[in-house]
Amino acid sequence: MSRFFARFFPHVILACMMSASPLAAHAQARVQTPAKFTANPPASADLSYTINAHQSGLSLNGTAILHWSQDKNHYSISTETRAMLLGKILEAKSEGAIDAYGLAPLTSTEKRLRKELSTTTFNRETRSITFSASDANYPIKGGEQDRNSVVWQLATMARSTPARFKTGASLSMMVAGQKDAEQWTFKVGKSETIKTALGNLKTIKVSKLVKGSDKGQKIDIWFAPSKEWYPVRIRFAEPSGDFIEQTIVKITPQP
Repeated sequence: MSRFFARFFPHVILACMMSASPLAAHAQARVQTPAKFTANPPASADLSYTINAHQSGLSLNGTAILHWSQDKNHYSISTETRAMLLGKILEAKSEGAIDAYGLAPLTSTEKRLRKELSTTTFNRETRSITFSASDANYPIKGGEQDRNSVVWQLATMARSTPARFKTGASLSMMVAGQKDAEQWTFKVGKSETIKTALGNLKTIKVSKLVKGSDKGQKIDIWFAPSKEWYPVRIRFAEPSGDFIEQTIVKITPQP
């Protein structure tokens, strides 16, 4: 059971598996610097989620508390995830500035169950991304995210440039994990109404694209425009059929 949660909770509340790839240099060469925009991030708040997971026929449950804070010039994200019987299984943090490309991470850390703390550093002076868990490095061109900030970057983009979030639109960005970085492409889906502890919420579903031959993890995010574009449901699914899903139960605005 512990191996399952260590695998499925790699990021923010947000779990996204990224392993070192020999094709990383080629991938980064294909990435185009995103357009600049005036950032309008969601209001600061504490968000509580319930977590349901399915692994090899076994159903598991847990909770996640996320603290999101921003003051128009800086942001911070911290998450604590707990699973029944195991207790705390993940602590994740991301903090940085807010610039012409949206969120601009400076550091991202993750502490998983029975694992050492890992740190991803965005050095704005040398304009490079480095990792405590590997010798890889990537250039900073603008708009790069970590696994803790990427969902909140999408929310910020939706609030700042709503025309880019029409059904069928695609959004690409470099996302850094614990050891390397790669380009992720998201597709904006149709409006969906989902049931939550806060009632029925009208949402916009955004999905990370997975190529036909790619056996990587699929990620679906449901944003609620009526709730500051907060992510009110996130689902991570493996090709095997295993999944983990977190759904909002409480939103507490910060003063």
